[in-house]
Amino acid sequence: MKKGRGRTSRIRRRKLFRSSESRGVNESYKPEFIELKKWLKERKFEDMNLTPARFPGTGRGLMSKISLWQPPLSPLLALCTFLVAEKHAGDRSVWKPYLEVLPKAYTCPVCLEPEVVDLLPKPLKAKAREQRTRLQEFFTSSRDFFSSLQPLFSEAVESIFSYSAFLWAWCTVNTRAVYMKPRRRRCFSAEPDTYALAPYLDLLNHSPDVQVKAAFNEETRCYEIRTVSSCRKHEEVFICYGPHDNQRLLLEYGFVSIHNPHACVYVSKDILVKYLPSTDKQMKKKISILKDHDFIENLTFGWDGPSWRLLTALKLLYLEAEEFTCWKKVLLGEIISDTNEKTSLDVAQKICRYFIEETNAMLQKVSRMKAEEIALINQLTLVETLWTEELKILQASAGILNNLQTAFT
Repeated sequence: MKKGRGRTSRIRRRKLFRSSESRGVNESYKPEFIELKKWLKERKFEDMNLTPARFPGTGRGLMSKISLWQPPLSPLLALCTFLVAEKHAGDRSVWKPYLEVLPKAYTCPVCLEPEVVDLLPKPLKAKAREQRTRLQEFFTSSRDFFSSLQPLFSEAVESIFSYSAFLWAWCTVNTRAVYMKPRRRRCFSAEPDTYALAPYLDLLNHSPDVQVKAAFNEETRCYEIRTVSSCRKHEEVFICYGPHDNQRLLLEYGFVSIHNPHACVYVSKDILVKYLPSTDKQMKKKISILKDHDFIENLTFGWDGPSWRLLTALKLLYLEAEEFTCWKKVLLGEIISDTNEKTSLDVAQKICRYFIEETNAMLQKVSRMKAEEIALINQLTLVETLWTEELKILQASAGILNNLQTAFT
């Protein structure tokens, strides 16, 4: 893939990445990967240490139109347009070897059926619907630009740049692109980061257990990935997309990471309110304080129990009338009283139990749907995996809460 002034970018591997214990099945013999390697070699891609393998669980005219369009296109829209146009070109596209190894479909929530999205945890469901709405608006706002491309195609652009084609291209960029600091070009809108697709690099899968540094090196004109972990021969090589929880991974990349150390279960404001004493005359003020000090969101249960933020929010909400003046000390992590500490743990345990019951009910519902909706079994299995991982987290948190409460008895 060419960047900058036409100088060829290469992916240089400095060190090997940490891997899983399983050995993959070499797929370098497959025609699509043979063509991809030939295509990359012609573009001076020199790294032959990595081998495509399957592991368990795992136009000049167009550029002219893009550069002349006003107001300038975003790099995201330019890449999506490029992908749709090149995929439509088929055998005539110089990018065909790369396009052939891209997924034919994606499992991000924007691609899931509405009845499957309804089964997602509430925080993720809300974000998925917002994402779908934004994407539809993005597509609608781009139609005038797509219409301007008609002179480049013999077919109607409406059939080429359909929503389904645009959705595929957007998911390709969103799940596989790397970010680079942009060099300002007048043909693109000003963005803090620029999307870039890096053929071959995007074959690497995510693992939350590896630590890597990835960036475009302006001196070598290469996109470089560095890691401190080693990898044995025949084992899968990983990169890390970031310290993301499973809801974020599913939303942005369309998968769930098993035993993800960053995974958590979110507690919304509505759940907090459900367990608050209705007789507390200071409750509205307490909620207001939490909002003002950014303690009303990102309250979670994790593998190590309820988060400090969740317990802190509960401690403030359950301050007695005579303790209320100490609310600033609560936010600073100070202990107000044994009674306040115990009450907070009691409520956290009640919320945890509620989530466990809800999660078990959702797993049963998904199981029934899998038996009834055979066509949706892959999508339902993905949702089932998410709920299963969240149940494990809640069970771990429940055990930790039991141990913490023992200290008060």
